[in-house]
Amino acid sequence: VQLQASGGGLVQPGGFLRLSCTAPEFTLDSFAINWFRQAPGKEREGVACIDRSDRSRRRNTTHYSDSVKGRFTIYRNNPHNSVDLQMRSLKPEDTAVHYCATDSSAWTCDLEHSGGMDYWGKGTLVTVSS
Repeated sequence: VQLQASGGGLVQPGGFLRLSCTAPEFTLDSFAINWFRQAPGKEREGVACIDRSDRSRRRNTTHYSDSVKGRFTIYRNNPHNSVDLQMRSLKPEDTAVHYCATDSSAWTCDLEHSGGMDYWGKGTLVTVSS
């Protein structure tokens, strides 16, 4: 599964960005997708994730780290075969390289165990600065 993360850039504090995770050769609806980030000099941390789609119940369960809860929204953008991360009220501490990743065998996503991911996209840099 080849993942691609895009949408990063420079934004002022309080601003808005939307990241996208795409997979040109796969239907992302069939995978649990996780967004991680790593700031300079810091460990990688989970940001937000979405479970594999439960079509029978028509739901996509999502999870967020405490640091982004209420500010970030993860959702499936199925017409574009992407999983998007909408980030608002951005803070300087959100500055990091953001990655999307998946454990291709998992039904549920997992922000706590990035080591369990078997496919990663190249990161996209988010810089929040005035």
